[in-house]
Amino acid sequence: MHTVSFLSPMRLNQFTLLIGDRIVLVPYEKKHVPKYHEWMMDPQLREATASEPLSLEEEFEMQKTWRNDEDKLTFIVLDRKKWEESGKNEIISMVGDVNLFIVEGEAECEIMIAEKEERTKGRGTEAMMMMIGYALEEWDDDLEFIAKIGYDNDQSIRLFVHKFGFVEEGRSEVFREISFRLPRDNNHRFRYFYRSKVTKEEIEEREEEEDH
Repeated sequence: MHTVSFLSPMRLNQFTLLIGDRIVLVPYEKKHVPKYHEWMMDPQLREATASEPLSLEEEFEMQKTWRNDEDKLTFIVLDRKKWEESGKNEIISMVGDVNLFIVEGEAECEIMIAEKEERTKGRGTEAMMMMIGYALEEWDDDLEFIAKIGYDNDQSIRLFVHKFGFVEEGRSEVFREISFRLPRDNNHRFRYFYRSKVTKEEIEEREEEEDH
């Protein structure tokens, strides 16, 4: 059965919360921006994500753009244990973000675990498994998934190749990055994971304040 949502990707998830085993995915909102901006002050994170340094004001504008973007799907990654123990305080629980850039049936995957102490704990693996499964089940089951990873980002290469089954398609010497694609035969793994391991909750509309 071919599923297609007529909502744009970001609007599709703006009232959606996904609960996994160790993490929770929530929509990227204004309240998350100051901590996200703090993360992106780290030159190593900017290099790993090919990001330019932005002022806090520019980061707020970027969040607004992402929220209304027709081809971007973004969740903030929360540590589930911290989220539950803090009374569901999302700011305290933030550990990273996960994104899909969707253009003409292709979704480019990005994952960032910004909190250093939360890396190598399976957070990134679970977040991307949830994201791809969510996109296939709730958005479009005909999507193709790709990833572009810098030559020196060995951790991400291992994640996408050995954990997810992406295969190399090509290399760009100019951008010093490798292009990968997920074979369609692997999609069932992500769909099964989403159906069996993820709880989807609809959250109440949270009005975003104009002032910050």
